[in-house]
Amino acid sequence: MEIIDIPSHLIEEDKDQPRNQFDEEALQELMKSIEELGLLSPIKVRTVAGGRYKIIYGNRRYKACMRLGLPSIPCIVSTADNELEIYLEQVAENLNRESFNPVEEAEAFHKLMNDPKFSSSVKFLSSKLGKPETYIKHKLDLLNFGPSVRKLVVSGSEIRKDRLTEEQLLPLKDLPLEYRDPLAKIAARDELPVSDVKKIARLFKDKELSDNTKGKLLYKNGSELLETWSIRQQNKAKRQEPAAPQPSKETKIEKQGTGVPDAQEKEAAPPSKPSSAGSVAGSPAGPSFLSPMDKLLELLAAEDHSSFRYKEAAQAAAELEAADRETAASAIGDLIVRLENELIEWKALQERMAKEPAE
Repeated sequence: MEIIDIPSHLIEEDKDQPRNQFDEEALQELMKSIEELGLLSPIKVRTVAGGRYKIIYGNRRYKACMRLGLPSIPCIVSTADNELEIYLEQVAENLNRESFNPVEEAEAFHKLMNDPKFSSSVKFLSSKLGKPETYIKHKLDLLNFGPSVRKLVVSGSEIRKDRLTEEQLLPLKDLPLEYRDPLAKIAARDELPVSDVKKIARLFKDKELSDNTKGKLLYKNGSELLETWSIRQQNKAKRQEPAAPQPSKETKIEKQGTGVPDAQEKEAAPPSKPSSAGSVAGSPAGPSFLSPMDKLLELLAAEDHSSFRYKEAAQAAAELEAADRETAASAIGDLIVRLENELIEWKALQERMAKEPAE
């Protein structure tokens, strides 16, 4: 394998090569290395018309040499002239580099399969590149996402803000586009781990939720979507629990025949202690000694959220100290999320009843 120095001005980049994204910081490090040690690995080129050369692989090294103003670059000159073999060699070379972006990989595979001058099959690419067919298919799935999402995809598995890994995206790939891209952006913004993205994907695949409800869920953040998923799972589990057996008519008749009230058949329970805090529901159990903050938190945690409760909460909120307002606002936010999730459950029940035929 002969290595020759070729004048830099005779070398040109291959604009159709699969790799186009180059990290600026890594490029600067390469330039520093070349300055200190020289170019340790030559670039590979092929001859083209006019006594010029076109790069097969080594574009990043070429860019670094050109920025440094080197008059010549060490090169390996290939005699290959088959376009398919040249492009396959370019892809294979980049597959060995960790910095090869997954979307660029997907676009390269797509080109090899759909460009008329290549028209390759997944099986052919698998044999030529030494990659499983599932590997190639998973890469192609990334192209299901829109351009704005694909720009966020980076190589590696590290979860970073406003960036997406291939593993984060794949659970969303089968969702309709109107959910797929917005959820991908939520995952990037909120730095959601893969396990959480899978839960959210299952939530949006739930056939019991209408498209209208799913559209409203897109306004939630990652943690709120996970809470909705959790509540849905809990409610489904409750619906699957066997119903408690009802007392038979014979049992009721036997009890009526004894003449003993049901209450006397049970063991007497110890008398309950009166609450020192008084009745939150407004019953005449005595004055309340709770602070406005404690009273508000207790009202927010209650099961009943009628207008009567709201008036009590509003009165307690008006008496809050300034230092307690932020905590109270956060607690009200938690209540709103719970109520929204309950509303989703009621809507799902309504829609399910409308779909099911009456017995």
